[in-house]
Amino acid sequence: MIVMRKKTFFRRMFRLFLIGLIIFLAYIGYRNYRILRQVYQYEEQVAYAVEKNGIPEYKELAMSIIMTETKGTGQDLMQSSESAYGEPNKIQNANESIDQGVHYLAQAIERAENQHTDLWTAVQAYNFGLDYIDFVAKHGGKNSLDLAEEYSKEVLSPLLGNPEKTTYRYLGVQSVIYNGGYLYHNGGNLFYAELVKLNEQKIKWTSRLF
Repeated sequence: MIVMRKKTFFRRMFRLFLIGLIIFLAYIGYRNYRILRQVYQYEEQVAYAVEKNGIPEYKELAMSIIMTETKGTGQDLMQSSESAYGEPNKIQNANESIDQGVHYLAQAIERAENQHTDLWTAVQAYNFGLDYIDFVAKHGGKNSLDLAEEYSKEVLSPLLGNPEKTTYRYLGVQSVIYNGGYLYHNGGNLFYAELVKLNEQKIKWTSRLF
């Protein structure tokens, strides 16, 4: 009798777990759908900008940067103010943000190619600044989380006012697996290229839906 009760209890718990998992996955799917729909509103502007800047093959990459930066909301969609004006929150127009963001991405890609580094070095440099490309070129020519963390900790963070190299909590699947979930104050996001890579896959997988 006790054994039967235990079996019944575990069955119920397993069913509850499955129901909870299904609800969670449905929520994640719906949330991603809403974000992607928001990003795809700007597909035409992005297509024009990448064509103008000579990188038409990177339209989906530029859209994934929008998804990573702002999820397609607000006016400075690609968070381009700093590359254009040296400080945040200056751009108040979506078209200007896309034009500047794609122009900066094109610069990063060109510099990465000239330095014989990989594409994801250029993408990480979109967050870190173009000097990151030179750093990677001197350390093997390929972006990695180890190199991104070293640059964030030893170069960018002290340069921007954090000589103590203090950290703050940053929770995500990859960040928790990699270092327990933290970033360096004033050190950019060392996981940036990985986030963009994941979002680019979402863009590609759902391109026929929008």
